[in-house]
Amino acid sequence: MIIKALFLFVFYFVIWLLLSGHYDPLLLTLGVLSCITCLYVTWKAKFIDEEGLPLHLLIRLPIYTVWLFKEIIKANIDTAKIIILNNPDPQNFRVKSSQKTEAGKVTYANSITLTPGTVTTELDGDVLEVHALSSDMADDVKSGAMDKKVSWLEGNKNV
Repeated sequence: MIIKALFLFVFYFVIWLLLSGHYDPLLLTLGVLSCITCLYVTWKAKFIDEEGLPLHLLIRLPIYTVWLFKEIIKANIDTAKIIILNNPDPQNFRVKSSQKTEAGKVTYANSITLTPGTVTTELDGDVLEVHALSSDMADDVKSGAMDKKVSWLEGNKNV
């Protein structure tokens, strides 16, 4: 748990440095104190655990992010076509997620929502309710490709 706390402190401080843009001694000291305070609050709230800080995802996350960006670009083009041609065919449907952790399920739901033309409207256990702008977009979600990719990100060896 100490290693995760140190990693989280470094993460907090790097973000602070990138966002502040100030590197004089007084502000660096205040930044360190701010990061220590944030780390203390995170520690006391017991958020430093496997699910709250999933370090095992870091190795696969860049590959997943590139894949998701590609999917977002393709969905943007499809959504633009639907809007320009004025031929939406909206659908609500349910799809089952195969992720084992809550973080994996939420990642799957958020990935669907990040992809233009689809929105996750409800997450109830292993079942997601999704709204899609067209039947093709619904079929993309129902195909399970994104579900498998998120399961892979989560470290599921059966994918």
